[in-house]
Amino acid sequence: MSDRDDKNSAWKIPPSQYLSSRPAKFQLPAVPDSQYITMRDGCRLAADIYIPQGHQRAQQFPTLLIFTPYYRRFHTDGNVAEAAPAAARYRDFFVVRGYVVVVVDVRGTGASFGTRDALRSPTERDDYREVAQWTVEQPWSNSVIGSTGISYVGAAACFLASTGHPAVKAIAPLFGVSDIYSEQLYPGGLLSKVWTQAYSDLMVAMDHDRHDLISRFSYYEDPGLQGPHPVDEDVDGSLLAAAIREHRSNFSLAEAAPEFAFRDEGMLHNPELNLAVCSPYHYLGQISDDVPIYSVSGWFDGAGYANGAITRFLTRANPNDRLLLGAWDHGARTNVSPWREQEAPQFNLLAELLRFFDTHLMGQDVGLSDEAPIHYYNVHAEEWQSSTAWPPLSKKTRLSLSAGNLLTEAPGEHHVNVFKVDFETTSGKQTRYERLGAASIVDYYPDWADCSMSMLHYETAPLTEPASVEGHAVATLRMSIDQGDASIFVYLSEVDVEGNIFYMTEGMLRAIHRKTSDAPSEYVTAWPFRSYHRAEAARVKAGALNEFIIPLLPVAWTLKKGSKLRLSISGADAGHFVPMPYGRPPVFSVHAGIAGSFIDLPLRTSVR
Repeated sequence: MSDRDDKNSAWKIPPSQYLSSRPAKFQLPAVPDSQYITMRDGCRLAADIYIPQGHQRAQQFPTLLIFTPYYRRFHTDGNVAEAAPAAARYRDFFVVRGYVVVVVDVRGTGASFGTRDALRSPTERDDYREVAQWTVEQPWSNSVIGSTGISYVGAAACFLASTGHPAVKAIAPLFGVSDIYSEQLYPGGLLSKVWTQAYSDLMVAMDHDRHDLISRFSYYEDPGLQGPHPVDEDVDGSLLAAAIREHRSNFSLAEAAPEFAFRDEGMLHNPELNLAVCSPYHYLGQISDDVPIYSVSGWFDGAGYANGAITRFLTRANPNDRLLLGAWDHGARTNVSPWREQEAPQFNLLAELLRFFDTHLMGQDVGLSDEAPIHYYNVHAEEWQSSTAWPPLSKKTRLSLSAGNLLTEAPGEHHVNVFKVDFETTSGKQTRYERLGAASIVDYYPDWADCSMSMLHYETAPLTEPASVEGHAVATLRMSIDQGDASIFVYLSEVDVEGNIFYMTEGMLRAIHRKTSDAPSEYVTAWPFRSYHRAEAARVKAGALNEFIIPLLPVAWTLKKGSKLRLSISGADAGHFVPMPYGRPPVFSVHAGIAGSFIDLPLRTSVR
């Protein structure tokens, strides 16, 4: 099946239908104007400006600002199909429909000068306001600005809006985190090896202009890509060379990550430089209610990016905000459904964004307010659904872990399963995490049956009717551990009538972070929250019974009649997270039955 938008009535006007009413009226420039924009401290940022061609003289347009650390444009050998992979989709789609697109290399990257002192530094946020002010002073600007982009670029859109510049009227962060700590670097309090290794290596390769290193990443393996493109005034490349020399002093995420082990602690040399001030949620309250946000993510979007989109929507509670969650990986490069017709998504995300920006930047009434504010794709049902609230289901169904490795509605007699953790257990090499390290993944979890074989499993009886999990499942594991700490992973899978096993979602927790707390006003959740502060962390008493509440990442997935729902428990995910405790594989004693472990599921049974 496909993720097309016109298979059911989730939209009154599907994005594809709206796009048919908005044909291109302008042409692209042959090449962009490219120049430096000087910041308050003298740092120069490289920008490419794409202005619609074929318009009336002196016509002015709204502008989309794109802030990227991934090169606004490459210098090439002339044989590369696309020199601006970070900007091409926005340039080709929006410029011809009447938007100026400005793409900026953020400080310390590409052809821009300066250094980076953190991941999404507050210094960059200050830059964005200055770029916005520069934009409204240009003759082609009508003083209306929007912003969008994927991942880092989407978070930058949130930073821009939070500066309060009055020209910024709407943003659409795509696959972008709200909280770096829990959604990206330390999900569940566990250090992400992908971020501290693969992603850090990518940024060194790009920031240092290391052609020998960057070609190792699938996105940039074309040998014709030859580093960042200089601006127009830099005819001999001397300015670019000087900028790259400055980049070599950039911070290293791999080196800095251990200093962020607790959410409330920052760099030792500057405690105020913590992950909060580098995270969009920290500034969310500074975005005016008059600036609507369209948050977009996918079910396999990294280690918590979907949570970022959802909390942004919940925290703002703004009637003009929107939320879109697809059957996608990070950046929607792949439709992750095992039942897809083709690997590439068929949903036209840019068409949906066009309607949003036409409403809020162009000032057009295109019926957007008549649409539900939330749309999400249900895997295996293979259809889009709409909702007026998140979570879409207000009640949950509790299933108990029971004797005989069963998941049952009635808990049954008390029973203890003793499980020795194997630190070599892994969720595989084609997972939601590899995409964060710029790997090109087409088929997700193809070896899940083998990877999950060494885990502890509990299963329902075959379902007598289809059932749909829609939202955040929450597992409560009552168990003892024979060590002072542990990594705990919980997975949900569908086991079909033929015995095929399909990964659905997962949750994780470092045992010392088991204490939950109330979510702060700037980070509203529909799942249990943790502060991850040092003061709330506590070593586990070996052998003592503890309760570990583990929210799983959100998903919408329909299990078919005859399938079984499987809950799996593991103490390691090799290659993705640092195993705990170091060198001491723990033993889990999982209590089941009466007064034992259970999972609360957002379960809809009245489905086809």
